[in-house]
Amino acid sequence: MSAERRVPADFEAALLSLRGHRPRPEFRLEEVPPPTRIAPFALALTGEVNPTGDPDDHLGGGRFVVLYDPDGQPAWNGEFRVIVMARAQLEPELGSDPLLGEVGWTWLTDALAAEGAPYHSLSGTVTRALSETFGGLELRSGTVDIEIRASWTPAALDLAPHLRAWALLTCQAAGLPPAPYNVSTLYRNR
Repeated sequence: MSAERRVPADFEAALLSLRGHRPRPEFRLEEVPPPTRIAPFALALTGEVNPTGDPDDHLGGGRFVVLYDPDGQPAWNGEFRVIVMARAQLEPELGSDPLLGEVGWTWLTDALAAEGAPYHSLSGTVTRALSETFGGLELRSGTVDIEIRASWTPAALDLAPHLRAWALLTCQAAGLPPAPYNVSTLYRNR
């Protein structure tokens, strides 16, 4: 392996901090190919909120990306950048709530605070999509989807709190009640 492609120690330490985390049994993580043009080093995970594993029970999902540029990037104000997306279908009556965007953003900032994830340079969007059905699709009701996209610069190499915050955000958007504080979740063997 050439020196150019050797994994830098800081990126390796950040990746190691992500190992072995499973926030709750309804949330399934999977590593996927990361983006290749944004930074020299990257990791990407997807998460699905699904209590049973049956495709019909899918409640929401998202993506967690870690970018690393040893030279730093001015827009990031650092060498690392965490990029997240969480998407879920909501109850139809929430679609007209004028505060839905602010609520979605609060879910994110509260999750970062709850998990003790130090960060700076936070930015993002909250999008709602209202879908109405017509014609042959009128048998299905309309839907309301929320999508929260954000990025920030982590202030420490330990990225585990950031991963947990994203999982908490995704589960909350999908409608799961918060896991009680200081209570361990028991996992069923499969």
